Amino acid sequence: MTLEHQCWSFAVGSTFFAVATVPGLPTSATLANVLCFVGSWFFTCAAWIQLVRSSPEGTVEWYSAATQFGGTVLFNVSTGAAVWARAVLPERGLVWAPDATGSAAFLLSGVLAVVVVNAGVGRWAPGCVEWQSGWINLAGCVAFAVSAVSAFVTAAGAAVDPAVAAAGTFVGALCFLVAALLLLPAARRL
Repeated sequence: MTLEHQCWSFAVGSTFFAVATVPGLPTSATLANVLCFVGSWFFTCAAWIQLVRSSPEGTVEWYSAATQFGGTVLFNVSTGAAVWARAVLPERGLVWAPDATGSAAFLLSGVLAVVVVNAGVGRWAPGCVEWQSGWINLAGCVAFAVSAVSAFVTAAGAAVDPAVAAAGTFVGALCFLVAALLLLPAARRL
């Protein structure tokens, strides 16, 4: 398992999420949910590779990878619940809790990843691919968090703002895609 495998898995997973939530594209909720569910498994595969490749247990890098892996597993749960519980209004709440928790885990892992990158290349290194990727990844984590908050299911059974939820997922997926693709040339040199 290499950095290249990790990058491609994140890129494929991100593509599934992005296609599922393209603004203005008429997609059925079922198709969008299935695409996100499939994408979540690519995220989990990539996060597992990242965890296995990370520094020794107990380092900031390892905590970042472990937190991200946990977040991806929660996305497996939430996207799977969305596929099977979509038609049952009371069960829609089962989708939001793991989605919000997974998004919080992504946000924490993104912050920790930026700490690791900044420690390695400096706080301001916009010419460094690792720095760019780390900050773009963090922007994606923020977008996923916005998506989760907007997807909160109210007592009336509707999401707070479905358009913002979809847009946050789309923007986050694009950020994760770019962050993964930025690291590919570096992965090939290793």
